[in-house]
Amino acid sequence: MHELSAYQGEYASIIDGYEVAPDYIAQNPVYLAEAEGDGALLGFYGLLLEPPELDLMFVADRAQGLGVGRRLVDHMLHRAHDAGADHVRVVSHPPAEQFYVRMGAVRVAVLPPQPPKVTWERPELRFTVGGAATAQSTSTA
Repeated sequence: MHELSAYQGEYASIIDGYEVAPDYIAQNPVYLAEAEGDGALLGFYGLLLEPPELDLMFVADRAQGLGVGRRLVDHMLHRAHDAGADHVRVVSHPPAEQFYVRMGAVRVAVLPPQPPKVTWERPELRFTVGGAATAQSTSTA
């Protein structure tokens, strides 16, 4: 996660010192996308259920553009649906906003900076879960 190009330069501070620790995984569903053969990590996401929020989602640089992110979002929407959620909140890394919009999320707000780690505005988006939204995501995967 720390070597992802999306979190270099001005955005590096948000993950400085951050790690996905065993206690986080024990408390929240975390799902991995791994390469066939060598099992290399291609991406992952964490889903909070109370309230529903895509807490983490990362796709390795080498897996960008291969559909890994789309499959992770599709999987997340199905897990949220299975848990009874009708929506999932996403506070997006600014460069990732258009990806989430292409996946069906809608911008609902802009969150102000929270110095010292976050010195930029962040888009808040929302996925609608269930029925048409989940079916649409599945049909384009």
